[in-house]
Amino acid sequence: MEGDVVEYRIDRQSGIPAYVQIVRQTEQALRMGVLRVGDRLPTAKEVVAATAINPNTVFRAYRDMEQAGLVRSRRGLGTFVTRSLARPGAEDDSPLRADVAEWVARALAAGLERDDVLALVTAALEEHDEQHRRTHDRA
Repeated sequence: MEGDVVEYRIDRQSGIPAYVQIVRQTEQALRMGVLRVGDRLPTAKEVVAATAINPNTVFRAYRDMEQAGLVRSRRGLGTFVTRSLARPGAEDDSPLRADVAEWVARALAAGLERDDVLALVTAALEEHDEQHRRTHDRA
């Protein structure tokens, strides 16, 4: 498959190191089913051209992902996805994704900003985790 399956975007204002952003964006693409086992990641040269970051930053991200078992580098051929993180319901075309997209649109239309939306989702997940823990502690 072509290396243009994923395009990395680096937010220099975020305070998050560029290599971490690459890893997170790859993990998100794996979870969403955008990247699949066998897909080739963009070459370091392609990522550098698109993002204007240091090649060593790309190499570090790819090395970290290889150590995590997500990708495998093949000299002269590229870096390929070796493991999926996709779960049923997380794909681009899933009804759950459509529900979340609709909810996000409503939240933004209500005047919330991106950080507000993220805070709400994080709080809901933490509340769910706490309820789950309490339920399992009783069992």
